[in-house]
Amino acid sequence: MKFEKEMLTLYAVTDRTWLNSHTLAEVVEQVVRGGVTMVQLREKEQEEAELMQTARGVQQVCRKYGVPFIVNDSIELARKLGADGVHLGQSDVPEGDVRKMTEGLILGMSANTVESAQRAAAKGADYLGVGAVFGTTTKHDARHLSPEKLREITASVNIPVVAIGGINRDNILELSGCGMEGAAVVSALFAQKDPEQAAREMREKAEQMKE
Repeated sequence: MKFEKEMLTLYAVTDRTWLNSHTLAEVVEQVVRGGVTMVQLREKEQEEAELMQTARGVQQVCRKYGVPFIVNDSIELARKLGADGVHLGQSDVPEGDVRKMTEGLILGMSANTVESAQRAAAKGADYLGVGAVFGTTTKHDARHLSPEKLREITASVNIPVVAIGGINRDNILELSGCGMEGAAVVSALFAQKDPEQAAREMREKAEQMKE
């Protein structure tokens, strides 16, 4: 799948914490119907066999709707699944030619400083995930980044940037003017009673943020 920056507009990062009686694939289908433009599977607590089953269910939904399916951290798992891409945290980037290792995959990398952003861009990343832009419950060691710092980071690279970290419908428009191509969200979708409607509202606000 060819990467387009519009894929980043509303980027769902999965979290099974709030599933209740639904499967992850069912909730992913709801948020995709609501307007999610990219899905990243990030499920660190599952054993490999269970993770593969979860991943294939989510991937099937993404293929049904033509939405990119991204795997968190593992190039090997992305290859095994035939995923559209992989997203690597700063500590997960292997030594060597990362772009060659991920040939044919959309490659996202995390960054939280100008230096780490430029490093990721030099390694061949298609896009950056930058944060945490607000407080977040999913990464306890994440540092809050000010709008000024976000603008510095986006201005320092020539690849698109998606913001992540504590983003919800009440604060997403605070990112307007920071150069973001989209917002990556977790609880703002997966913790909501009506994920499809939540996605619809977040998509509308994400489009406003980019204007």
